[in-house]
Order: sequence, then structure tokens, then C-alpha cells
Amino acid sequence: MSQDIQILAIESSCDETAASVVVNGREVLSNVISSQIDIHTLYGGVVPEIASRKHVERINQVVREALKDADRTLDDMDAIAVTYGPGLVGPLLIGVSEAKALSFATGKPLIGVHHIEGHISANYIADRTLEPPFACLVVSGGHTHLVLVEDYGVYRILGRTQDDAAGEAFDKVAREIGLGYPGGPKIDKVSKDGDPHAIEFPRGKVTGSRYDFSFSGMKSSVLNYLNTCRMKGIEISVPDVAASFQQAVVDVLVSHAMWAVEEYHLDKFALAGGVASNTALRAAMKAGCEERGVRFYCPPPILCTDNAAMIGCAGYYDYIRGERSGLDLNAKPGLRLGEK
Repeated sequence: MSQDIQILAIESSCDETAASVVVNGREVLSNVISSQIDIHTLYGGVVPEIASRKHVERINQVVREALKDADRTLDDMDAIAVTYGPGLVGPLLIGVSEAKALSFATGKPLIGVHHIEGHISANYIADRTLEPPFACLVVSGGHTHLVLVEDYGVYRILGRTQDDAAGEAFDKVAREIGLGYPGGPKIDKVSKDGDPHAIEFPRGKVTGSRYDFSFSGMKSSVLNYLNTCRMKGIEISVPDVAASFQQAVVDVLVSHAMWAVEEYHLDKFALAGGVASNTALRAAMKAGCEERGVRFYCPPPILCTDNAAMIGCAGYYDYIRGERSGLDLNAKPGLRLGEK
């Protein structure tokens, strides 16, 4: 396909209002992200109703900014791509409604994009040489998926969390040790001053499944440790608790990933999602891959957290496969990877 394909992408699945212009799936002309983190920090987590209202306030402005930064107009776009699931239903509806309105007004094709597929696709932007097949671990506040990327848009889920997502567990533990929200970055930071082997928290396993994850027991063991210390008057070292918990999570994620690398004889492995910004996880995963002669991929932090550039990349591959969404496209908060 010789002609450049330019896509305007919109992402609003949680608490970031984002828009981006992406060319041919891998060249990002603009990537505008309006974060609500300061607002939700006051409540200790994302409040869906507040998030929805803020998306309404910001979305037109963010889209205009993305087009301006890219020096493009709506007329230049070949399609409008938007996250339609999974995520929070209210925030998703704002993005979907905006994209449908733009599609209807301009006559441009509409493409509904899966949020997790977007996270995986961020690796294509970060390294333009990357092509399937490869395995990808998607770790975020809402998702923990170990995925075999067999081709563009073709996924086999090897394992997923059976309870809490890794990022969700980080948030809950951070709240209990007084670090506040968002938990992941704060635990990552304070862990640098702690001993990751000070406390041996259990590594969660799922009976009958080698690749599925479970973090609720790990989280509960941290809470039990904290309660025991408080009852007995034992001083709690926040850096040690944070580092030990983080190490337990990293050990589980890396071990599952490396099992997949070995079983499926993979030579490429990627990280994705907000927790992929965690420095301990990145370092451990890189080391595991290097030991096995596997090439390791991980986007920069700006492409790990929710953004629209990754949606534009995934939308491009949908577009060239001929996939289109109708104006009846609706938000699907529980959408599973591979569903349409």
C-alpha cells in the first residue's frame, strides 16, 4: 500500500483523555494526553462519574490539539479509531460518542479498537522493526494478560489473572502502607530504598493452569503482615514491605513469561501496559530474555500508560484488513481480547 494512511485515534477508557494522529501505524505525528490523576488522587482511586465528566469537558479540546500538533485537519484523515472496550463504561462512552460524531460528520470510516490490543501495539511504535510472532505480557491497573501474538490482530491468550490485576494489587498495597494513589509508581520509587528479600511473601499460583495469575493472596499476605506488626507493636519498614511485595509480583510475572518463551520457542518478547513502566519488572524481564537469547521489547513510559497513539497503531492494522465499525458501535466494558 503506497499511499500513507493517516488515522485520528481517541482513547478514554479510564482517566486519561487522549487523541493522536498516526501515519501507517507506526509514525506518531501527535500524542496528546490529558490526565486526571490529580483529581482522582484525592479519592484514592478513579471515580468513574468524575472521570466521565472530565472526559466530556476535555475531549473536543484534546482532539483539536492532536490535529493541530500534527499539522493536519479532519479532511486529511483516512479513518477515526477509538477504544470501545474494555474499560469503565462511562468514560468509554464519551470517546465512542466523539468518534462516532466525527465519523458521521466527515464520512470517514470508524474503527473500534480493543484497549489491550492497543497496549500490545505500542511496541510497534517503540520499535518499528518488530513484527509478529512474539509473546507479550500486558500488565496494568485493570489487566494482566500473557498473550501469544501470532499475527497482526491474531492473539492467543496463554494466561490471565483470575482475581486482581497486578496494577490493582500495587494500588491496594500502596494504600495500606500509606503511599497513596497511584500505587505502582510510588511503590517502585520507595522500593529502591528497601530490601526485596526482607519479607518473603508468597508467589501466587493457580491450580491446574501454568500461565494464569493470582495476586489476591499475595495482597492479603501483605495486609496480614501489616496487621500482625501493628498488633505486636513491631516497627514497619515501608521501603522493605514495598520492595518485598514488588519482588514477589515481579518473580511471578517473569517466571510465567519465561515459561512461555521456552515452551513456544520464542525469540521475541514484549512488555506492555502501565505496570510495564516499573523499573524492577523491566530489568528482571530484560535479564530473563538475555539469559535465553531472546530479544526484549518494551515501550517508553509515555506509551505504557493509556494513550491514543497505541490505538491509532492497532486501528491501522484493522483498517488495512478491511475492518470497519458501524455508527451503532457501543462501549463494551467487559470486552475480551479477540472479541469483536
